[in-house]
Amino acid sequence: MKKLISTINNIFKIEELRQRLVYTFLLLLVYRLGSFVVMPGINPVAIAESAKFSEQTSEGLVGLLNLFSGGAFGNASIFALGVMPYISASIVIQLLGIMIPYFQKLQKEGESGRRKMNQWTRYLTIAILALQAPAYLANIRTQVPEAFILSGFGFTVISTLILIGGTMFIMWLGERITDRGIGNGISLIIMVGIVARLPYAFMAEVGTRINSTGGALMLLVELIILYLVFAATIALVQGTRKIPVQYAKRVFGNRQYGGNTSFIPLKVNAANVMPIIFAQALMMFPLLFASFDATRGIAAIFSDMKGFWYNFVFGALIFIFTYFYTTVVINPSAMAEEMKKSGGFIPGVQPGKKTAEFIDTIMSRITLPGALFLALVGIMPAIAMICGVNNQFAQFFGGTSLLIIVGVVLDTLQQIETYLIDRHYDGISSTGRLTGRR
Repeated sequence: MKKLISTINNIFKIEELRQRLVYTFLLLLVYRLGSFVVMPGINPVAIAESAKFSEQTSEGLVGLLNLFSGGAFGNASIFALGVMPYISASIVIQLLGIMIPYFQKLQKEGESGRRKMNQWTRYLTIAILALQAPAYLANIRTQVPEAFILSGFGFTVISTLILIGGTMFIMWLGERITDRGIGNGISLIIMVGIVARLPYAFMAEVGTRINSTGGALMLLVELIILYLVFAATIALVQGTRKIPVQYAKRVFGNRQYGGNTSFIPLKVNAANVMPIIFAQALMMFPLLFASFDATRGIAAIFSDMKGFWYNFVFGALIFIFTYFYTTVVINPSAMAEEMKKSGGFIPGVQPGKKTAEFIDTIMSRITLPGALFLALVGIMPAIAMICGVNNQFAQFFGGTSLLIIVGVVLDTLQQIETYLIDRHYDGISSTGRLTGRR
């Protein structure tokens, strides 16, 4: 406890860190308050009292949308669509970066190219929102027709613009947190939305277990399993394979440079949470074309989170996207070239092409168990639901929710620890530096 109090005191002694934390907290507070601002022309009482709409927003893929938006989806809030349209647009732009020469060129142009890619991502986000917003309004009209105080084409257009503006404002908040706050703006916003639903989900599970025979024991077992799942996920996020690198000795005048040894840390899960987010976004496309009606055709199959085909396709997509995103973020050829320029080499491996092939082989080997475990984490909520865990609470046993919480918390702690160590204070961890996700 003394260590914790001392660390908190040290955090608030650093003015820049204190300002960034306060700034981040205030913007996150704005986001949470906006989640309760109901769209004009919608009766919030009718929304809150609709058992049918409440059931829909607590189960299946629609329940996941509500979870990621921090409950804004179920509140008919101006932030109802959250940041998932932006995530979907990011997926498409990254795929285009592999297939389209124009986007490949932008990826190689450094900062200017990144800005243009971000601009294209925003445009595509607006296009996706223009499709999803009317579908969202149509869903509310189907589920809770009495909730509409106003109606007509003009109301639909205005409400669509409000929903588009809400998501774009969330994106702006995320960018401000990244630039002037503690970093990882969009990830922090998603995490806060998820954590905001945890107390409701936990209390619902407690209520279910207390009213059943042997419920207290089952609840204790669930919490123990949840703890073990969190521990395993932390191990996955922090797992690293270190490749030794030696640097040749160079003599300039009377001074000797180089000759030291360092390591290249290759992450077991270099793709982080992105494969699950990508896969989840693709699994939501059937709902888009079915106007959120998950009772017909392919939408019915892929909205049943406990069904075999949903979990099989979901797990396969996670596995594929893990390899795909790893190849995007890890470039063995560039690493080998940079190592060669700085006079470094891996012992027993020739510099240049052989080094790139060696790194690529290592990444392929460590990515395989990482991809398999990530796929298992992705379908863990379905396994928990099949075992009788409440649908809302089951989301915290794995999937995007768990990885985002673990990954963002570790990244945030790493950012804070960097500030503390740079100012010659003790870090957060007493056993060594946090490794985070990077």
